[in-house]
Amino acid sequence: MRALRVATAQFENRDNDKAYNLGRIRELTRRAAEQGAEIVSFHEACIPAYSWIQPLGHAELRAVAEPVPEGDSVQQLIAIAREFDVVLMAGLLEREPDGAVYNCYVVVGPQGYLTKFRKLHPFVNPHLSPGNEYRVIELLGWKVGFLICYDNNLPENVRITAMLGAEIVFMPHVTGCLPSKMPGRGVVPRALWDNRQQDPVRLRQEFQGPKGRQWLMRWLPARAYENGVYAVFSNPIGWDYDTVKPGLAMILDPFGEVLVESHALEDDVVVGLLTSEKLELASGLRYRKARRPELYSKLVEPQESVTLPGWRREHEPDPLRRPAVRCVIGDSDVRGEPE
Repeated sequence: MRALRVATAQFENRDNDKAYNLGRIRELTRRAAEQGAEIVSFHEACIPAYSWIQPLGHAELRAVAEPVPEGDSVQQLIAIAREFDVVLMAGLLEREPDGAVYNCYVVVGPQGYLTKFRKLHPFVNPHLSPGNEYRVIELLGWKVGFLICYDNNLPENVRITAMLGAEIVFMPHVTGCLPSKMPGRGVVPRALWDNRQQDPVRLRQEFQGPKGRQWLMRWLPARAYENGVYAVFSNPIGWDYDTVKPGLAMILDPFGEVLVESHALEDDVVVGLLTSEKLELASGLRYRKARRPELYSKLVEPQESVTLPGWRREHEPDPLRRPAVRCVIGDSDVRGEPE
């Protein structure tokens, strides 16, 4: 297996401004290609932006969504991939004729559309439907899988993706610096972002502390290490609807070490060289071989599934009771009741 140069990006998206966001995707793809990147990955729902869709009704959500791969945004991604001769990955909202809307991650190349992945655990808007399958494909001689944001918080999802053969897991996010009751967590004042040129130190301290990087380092390296895979993390930076996001685009190797990461307080892209030797030496490979599935029946017992963030969403009028989020478990649709 040959070495592979992979890029992950961060940028300040604009709410419901696909033209602007696609323009940033093109510019950062150009910068990545100039550094030799063969794959360039962007964050969750980066084309329409994400957090602003919280209060949208079903019809409004469908108006933002597009068919995949026929939609205009996917066609523009293909044109960018062809222009810079790279594989390009980006997030958008996908609509189906039956009315369903999905948080979707699309993969295209110079020759056209390659594949898509639908988020397994959507929660930001009650009209989003959950995906119901994992996705691992062969790409440039490597096997790659996909999990979107909250999907990665469940160790089972990353483990199964690795067991399906993934050597690289792309993890597009919109996260960090959110309201939280955990010690040291919480939002970053917008004034710090707006004043970042005059006072970068205070903003960098916020992004690097428990609101941002320190929180990621609690669990993100573990996902790479325990499964012996490369983890490619992308995330927006700057003002995102109602909170500041910290960026922190990075690639972690199968040892759980940070291979490359962005420290920029602006739009940025970083490129890492991925090699197969680390896959063969990774502890996660041994751990997967040591599994004892006969002991794991508890993991697959049916349950009501509820996907909740640690902060109140706009469609929740009563902060003491959160509406259930429809989820698919096996072949059944269920609704989880709030605790």
